[in-house]
Amino acid sequence: MIEMTGAELFVKVLKEEQVTTLFAYPGGQAIDLFNALYGEKDIDVILPRHEQGLIHAADGYARSTGKVGVCLVTSGPGATNLVTGIATANYDSVPMVCFTGQVPTGLIGNDAFQEVDIVGITRSICKYAVTVRKREDLAETIKKAFYIAKTGKPGVVVVDLPKDIQRAYGSDFYPKEIAIRGYKPNTSVHMGQINKALEILNNARKPVFLIGGGVNIAHANKEMTQLAELTGVPVITTIMGKGAIPTTNSLYVGNIGIHGSYAANSAISHCDVLFSIGTRFNDRITGKIEEFAPKATIVHIDIDAASISRNIVVDIPIVADAKKAIWALLEKAKPLHIAEWTDEISNWKKQYPIDMGENGLTPQMVIKAINELFTDAIIATDVGQNQLWTTQFLDIGENKQMLTSGGLGTMGYGFPAAIGAKLGNPQKDVIVVSGDGGMQMNIQEMATAIVYELPIIICILNNGYLGNVRQWQEMFYDKRYSSTCMRYRKSCEIGCNTPQKCCPEYTPDFVRLAESYGAKGIRVTKAQDIETALITAKANKKTPTIIEFIIDREINVMPIVPPGNSLEDMILESEESSK
Repeated sequence: MIEMTGAELFVKVLKEEQVTTLFAYPGGQAIDLFNALYGEKDIDVILPRHEQGLIHAADGYARSTGKVGVCLVTSGPGATNLVTGIATANYDSVPMVCFTGQVPTGLIGNDAFQEVDIVGITRSICKYAVTVRKREDLAETIKKAFYIAKTGKPGVVVVDLPKDIQRAYGSDFYPKEIAIRGYKPNTSVHMGQINKALEILNNARKPVFLIGGGVNIAHANKEMTQLAELTGVPVITTIMGKGAIPTTNSLYVGNIGIHGSYAANSAISHCDVLFSIGTRFNDRITGKIEEFAPKATIVHIDIDAASISRNIVVDIPIVADAKKAIWALLEKAKPLHIAEWTDEISNWKKQYPIDMGENGLTPQMVIKAINELFTDAIIATDVGQNQLWTTQFLDIGENKQMLTSGGLGTMGYGFPAAIGAKLGNPQKDVIVVSGDGGMQMNIQEMATAIVYELPIIICILNNGYLGNVRQWQEMFYDKRYSSTCMRYRKSCEIGCNTPQKCCPEYTPDFVRLAESYGAKGIRVTKAQDIETALITAKANKKTPTIIEFIIDREINVMPIVPPGNSLEDMILESEESSK
């Protein structure tokens, strides 16, 4: 055995866990860890410009590569700046290990400078959190962290490292295997339940597959496509499940939920068997719970036993990894004769398509151009209307992936997540679709993209509003546009709810802001210029490119299910477009 400091062991451990990219921001209580990393050639230490940007980048790296995302920050504000990103990643089952510096163990609890109880703060929003109190526990604790983060239902683990533990000498031993009492992730599939589920499916006249993010997390996309094509059962996805089968597949119906397609929401409401894999049945997809899939026998496969029957009571629960469960289904599944049902769904799709029309520059036109010009790409969205339009119109297949904050709905996620995705996938085109509000929440990461020479394409859909909230204010709050106008000045009229051409100029000027960082900036105001702008951005291989698309200020995401209503109670078009 070789004696080494805890900080030196930390670096050894990262290499043992095959960590090649570390998102890190230094500080006093982490300086020994950074000192041990100095000159390290096997680990790329990425220095973002804010800890929230840092953790979203680690999140995007993890989602896009399938590896564990790893980040390192100092104590106090460094640690608390991770909180939103920890919750974001954990809600969406992203495997991450977050290391935080901490004051020496002898000062914990004494209100020392930059001391916070980060374990207590994050315990309810991560999979596991722990402070290392003894140097001899360091190696085993970190081994547990990586194991817990990536097994079972993936999630975030927080490891708090006091400064004296970093400096203390001890063994360099790092275990190859770990056993944790009380933590035994399920790795088997209950064939009795699988057989029951198949019997129900085989007798169905109007079945649907409802697929959530669990299928994407399990990397079971090919298997899910095979199962759908073998059985002929239509596939509906949540936002997080989109891409579980190619969106161009004839069996793909669309997204479910408050902004789901007419065909998808109607199919759920009329199906007799709802076969769900890897979804939590949250309120964004169910609408009024009492009227969700009222005629259906419900099968629910999920790796997390706690998710089953928590929101929607199901008839056949199956606790299993999505890929293993689909493998088991493929062994015994057979084609179903449900042509009448699939024809009915096809007619709904034709009769009530999601279409924003051809008048003016619309988000649909922007996403359509992205579909046509980028065949091998990762698309990261921010949150709000931009996210919903992207999930409605983006084509996802074998060589395309979408990253988005689903469970927490975190504004400011898209751009730094794209940075992480580009670092993990340098050969792929990486595109951000963001609103003007969300883009400003982590705009400082433009410097990160510049210094690491990341040619990310940032598409800002600028309507001058916090658009999703404004839409709700328009439709359900009598157009009381409270604190949602991004062009507001102190001199503006109080209670304005009618955007005019005389409104103040938008701040900032995104084109000039991009140029000030050393990036390229393009502004698009006409539909015919969309393709040219994207081609120009794609050709820029040295720096990021911001394309600001000026869209209608009161454009809405449709359809929409009003709050408290069932999925069948859809408003299909806004009042303006229906006139």
